[in-house]
Amino acid sequence: MKVMGFATKAVGQPLEPFTYKQPKIDTHDILVSVTHCGLCHTDIQAIDNYYGITTFPFVPGHEVVGYVSAVGSAVSDLKEGDRVGIGWQGRSCMKCEWCLQGEENLCMDIVSSGTWVPYGGFSSSVCVDSRFAYPLPDSMPSEVAAVLMCAGLTVYSPLRSYAAQQGKKIGIIGVGGLGHLALQFARALNYEVTAISSSPDKKEQALAFGADHFMVSDQASMQEAMLSFDLLLCTAHGNINWGDLLNILKKNGRLILNGFPDVVFNSTNLVARQLSITGSFLGNRNTMREMLSFAQEHSIVPKVELMPMTKVNEAIRKVKENKARYRIVLYNDIEKVGL
Repeated sequence: MKVMGFATKAVGQPLEPFTYKQPKIDTHDILVSVTHCGLCHTDIQAIDNYYGITTFPFVPGHEVVGYVSAVGSAVSDLKEGDRVGIGWQGRSCMKCEWCLQGEENLCMDIVSSGTWVPYGGFSSSVCVDSRFAYPLPDSMPSEVAAVLMCAGLTVYSPLRSYAAQQGKKIGIIGVGGLGHLALQFARALNYEVTAISSSPDKKEQALAFGADHFMVSDQASMQEAMLSFDLLLCTAHGNINWGDLLNILKKNGRLILNGFPDVVFNSTNLVARQLSITGSFLGNRNTMREMLSFAQEHSIVPKVELMPMTKVNEAIRKVKENKARYRIVLYNDIEKVGL
C-alpha cells in the first residue's frame, strides 16, 4: 500500500508531493489514518536541520489526530476505528533506565523515537507504537487535540512540575503558539501569571488567555520588574536579552526553556543569586494523559487556524513570518485532490 504525503528533499527546501510504501507494523504498532496535523515550529527547524539529525526525504508533522486503521498482534487497548492523538514521540526503546522509570521522553534512543520516523503526519497515514497513541474524548475537536498533543504537553509538563507552591509568581515569555497555551494552563494551576511580550498590542489577548498582568519586555519595564518572579517560562525563539530575564528572577528563581533558543549571558547573576536554568522536553505518557484530562476539565483551548494540508508551504510561510494566530492545523485533503 502506498502513502501520500509532503516531503522536503533537502535542507530548507519547500515540501513537495511524496509517495512511499506503507511501513510494516511491528507487534505493538498501529497505523493511523491522519485527519489533522498541527504545524509546529519544531517541524520548521527540522526542515532546516537545526538539530543536525534530519534525514531526507523528510516528511514533517507530529501533532497528529486520526483513526486507527490497523493494529499489531500485541495491541489490546486500541482497535480499528478508534480516534487517537499522537505527539512528537511515537515510540521509545522501553528498556533504558529512563523508560523503565516511566520517563520515556528522556529515552536514550530519543532521536529515533519521533513520530516523523520514518515519515511524519503531513501525510495520509503514520505508523507509531500504540503505547504512544492516546484515545481522545468524543467532545474534543480534532484540531484542538492536535495542538495539545505537542504544544499542550510541552507547556503543561513544567508548569505542573513546579505548581506545588500555590500563588507562585510566573512570567510567561512570549504570547505565541506555545505562550497562549501556557497562559491558560498556568492560570488554571493557580499561578499569579504575567505575560511578557515585545509586542504591546498583545496585551488584550494575553489578558483574555488568562494572564493577571501584562508587561512589555523593554529595558525600562524589565528594570522595574527586577527580582519579581519565582519562575519564568520561555516559549519564545527570537532575539532575547537573557541578562534581563535573569535580572527579573527572585533569588533561587528558575528559568525554564520550552523551545530551543540560542542562549548567551554573563553568569554573574546566575551564580550570585543561585538561579537555575532548566530545559523541559515534552513529558512522559502519564503526563500526556493527565494534560488531556486537565485541558478538558478546565476548558483550555488553543486558538487555531485551519488550513488544507495541500497548502502546507503557505502554512509554513505564515509561521516563519509570525503571522499565525496562534497555531495552524492542517486538515487532510490529500486524497480528495488525488495526489
